[in-house]
Amino acid sequence: MRLLIDSASLWYRAFYGMPDNFHSKEGEPVNAIKGFYEGLATLVQRYRPTEIGICLDGQWRPSWRVALFPGYKLNRVDANEEEEEPDLLTPQIEPLLQLAELAGLEIIGADDYEADDVIATLALASKVPVRVATGDRDLFQLLQYSDDLRIIYLAKGITSHDLVDRDYVSNKYLIPAERYALYAAIRGDASDGLPGIRGIGEKGAAAIVSQFSSFNQIIEAAKNESPLLKPLHRKKILEDLDYALIAEKLVHCATDVPLPEHNLSAWQDKSDLIAFRKLGKDLGLGSTVEKTIAALDLQ
Repeated sequence: MRLLIDSASLWYRAFYGMPDNFHSKEGEPVNAIKGFYEGLATLVQRYRPTEIGICLDGQWRPSWRVALFPGYKLNRVDANEEEEEPDLLTPQIEPLLQLAELAGLEIIGADDYEADDVIATLALASKVPVRVATGDRDLFQLLQYSDDLRIIYLAKGITSHDLVDRDYVSNKYLIPAERYALYAAIRGDASDGLPGIRGIGEKGAAAIVSQFSSFNQIIEAAKNESPLLKPLHRKKILEDLDYALIAEKLVHCATDVPLPEHNLSAWQDKSDLIAFRKLGKDLGLGSTVEKTIAALDLQ
């Protein structure tokens, strides 16, 4: 099994979910690091992967997505500029990734692509079943590509996560699961600064996606006054035609990312157990170090 970790998703949840009283020998906060490796160890012990990829953003606002829609994630830029409290997470990322390297884990990113795109590319190229650990619903769209793919959805936490398959998506959103990306493109996503088709919410998006499998079909139906579209939906789509023309490409994960050379199954051969233990001790990770070593079966 190939386990792909949406690393930022996991470390953000660790940072906000773990108490802030964990510190390194130098007195620096390490709650995100500790929570990340506690979570990783739990997932590895549960799913027993033979391949592991730690996936990163090469660019969290890729230039090609911003060129399509300048407002893409612009809300997050504005929020960062207004931030007044000290950033206690960013300094933890470098040692967190250093630990991953010492454990022999493959860290994979690509210039001008998000982790979602890296994950999608690795998922489609896999010759074994795939599990994707993320708190991001955008990756539900990957279910369309394989019967052997599941999303380990972390919204409820590591231990009580949902294992999302096509039936989960169909039952929750009342749509064909393979059309989740289209549904998301119509509905929009405030967290990414994406408005969707203005005036069409979740129920409207689900009704449209139940009838059509692409934006091209939807636009043609709107222009031709198809009875398969409600008059209000036709009106809203035609009013927001510029967005409708780019939304599908904007929301879809890229599946052809040029990735660096990688070997997702060789972590035990590449690990440096002595250095891993030393850094873990310096970071004050306590039992998390041995738990991670045991889960990864490091020698």
